[in-house]
Amino acid sequence: MFSIWYSKAANKTIVWSANPDRPVHARRSAITLQKDGNMVLKDYDGTVMWQADGNFTDVRHAQLLNTGNLVIKDTRGYVIRNPGNWTEGCMAIINTTCDHYDKKSMKFVKLPNTDFWGSDQQHLLSVSFQACRNICISDCTCKGFQYQEGTGSCYPKAHLFSGRTYPTQDVRTIYLKLPIRVNVSGAIIPHSNLFDSVARHLDCDQMNKSIREPFPDVHKTGGGESKWFYFYGFIAAFFVVEVSFISFAWFFVLRRELRPSELWAAEEGYKVMTSNFRRYSYRELVKVTKKFKVELGRGGSGTVYKGVLEDDRQVAVKKLENVRQGKEEFQAELSIIGRINHMNLVRIWGVCSEGSHRLLVSEYVENGSLANILFNDKNNTLLDWKGRFNIALGVAKGLAYLHHECMEWVIHCDVKPENILLDENFEPKITDFGLAKLLNRGGPNQNVSHIRGTLGYIAPEWVSGLPITAKVDVYSYGVVLLELLSGTRVSELVEGSDEVHNMLRKLVRMLSDKLEGDEQSWIDGFVDSKLDRPFNYAQARTLIKLAVSCLEEDRSKRPTMEYVVQTLLVADD
Repeated sequence: MFSIWYSKAANKTIVWSANPDRPVHARRSAITLQKDGNMVLKDYDGTVMWQADGNFTDVRHAQLLNTGNLVIKDTRGYVIRNPGNWTEGCMAIINTTCDHYDKKSMKFVKLPNTDFWGSDQQHLLSVSFQACRNICISDCTCKGFQYQEGTGSCYPKAHLFSGRTYPTQDVRTIYLKLPIRVNVSGAIIPHSNLFDSVARHLDCDQMNKSIREPFPDVHKTGGGESKWFYFYGFIAAFFVVEVSFISFAWFFVLRRELRPSELWAAEEGYKVMTSNFRRYSYRELVKVTKKFKVELGRGGSGTVYKGVLEDDRQVAVKKLENVRQGKEEFQAELSIIGRINHMNLVRIWGVCSEGSHRLLVSEYVENGSLANILFNDKNNTLLDWKGRFNIALGVAKGLAYLHHECMEWVIHCDVKPENILLDENFEPKITDFGLAKLLNRGGPNQNVSHIRGTLGYIAPEWVSGLPITAKVDVYSYGVVLLELLSGTRVSELVEGSDEVHNMLRKLVRMLSDKLEGDEQSWIDGFVDSKLDRPFNYAQARTLIKLAVSCLEEDRSKRPTMEYVVQTLLVADD
């Protein structure tokens, strides 16, 4: 239930509860702030169990005051860029673009213990604080900068994405650039004791309540703070060494004492536990799927069946049918899926590793694949222009997360409409990471082997034998964009891999020539005739331009998925 209680009382006395008569399920229930500003408590199936009553405008966060009163607050200065995905960061209400930019009219405000991941314009080492400040304030595109004491690391930021504040003392500090005329107040960033063990999302309104004092006086360091920082750093390093030594000792003892089969089982159990998966027995999944009765789809790595868990949640159960390949795929997925969580990626809930059986249990996505809606004449669902643009943006966000935001880079290697599922709101979710391969950040090894693609979506470097990089996904995404726009599967226009590749080259050249002119009438002939006119020509032109750049023969000329996301966000404004 959603309640407020005395945290220091021995029996945790509840003083208020939103739903005392009908508690929600422990899993998948959620308390959310909707776009209209209303706070809503939903059960696992989406049923609204409770909602706040009132006239809400521009609400961005809720706060439990020391008085015990739960209040909903609006924002000042900054707003959430996309309420559907907070990882897109904050956007200033006041225009800070390069039009009539005057660095003398700008100032910085400090957010301690805070970081915005990615979007670094550059990374400078061993520079002074003042030099880092001057770099950002002299660049009209710089939204702020991160500076780390001790190392002198400077990170000017082009965008404010994926913000996090940390409840404990942290060397990371963000300085946000704002016009001098914007006033900020002097309270520190609040942290909830309930969440002190984990980093939380940065609230845009902290812009106004997290600053102790204006910029010139806010950057202060002391010898005491520095000494404590190094002291705790030494203690942490000693602890890490000790834990590593114990872990290695345990590993070698286990190797000597366990038989190979027992050792494999122990390793499997450890991987499952550390991946935050529910472990299912094969018998359980036979019951869940009613003996694998309802087939949802087939792919190169196995077959997917529909199932229903004991708590009535619908799931998709992927059965890896080839034992040898299935084990490799299973190990690869186990090593990464536990760390992947994004609204545009299918979430894996559980696994089965029993004997020769390898199965994955994932969330069930209601509207099936994009391919079934785009290319199946028997399907009466028609995606409107807004829906298609949203799918292009959502898929780009999911791939950008895999390529740039995971602890390890992830290459999907089989991006196609069959692997793009649509939920009840037609929000896209990328699936099938069984063949995904990883590249260690900064590692020298860029070779990826034993990967299969799909005819029509395979980048040229597959054939040429070049090392496989994330740019193969960018190429496949370009093909998906063309199919979203035209409503036609590219590979069905001709037969044979060579013919598909040659046809794509001709199509890309033709579109590139058309884009150089100002005429727009040709877009009508290219966009799916089933779409109602008029549609958004500016967005269509942007999608075509991105598709052309993604389908460059030279992979170095293809954009990154981060760039694609930023371009689409601008077009979506």
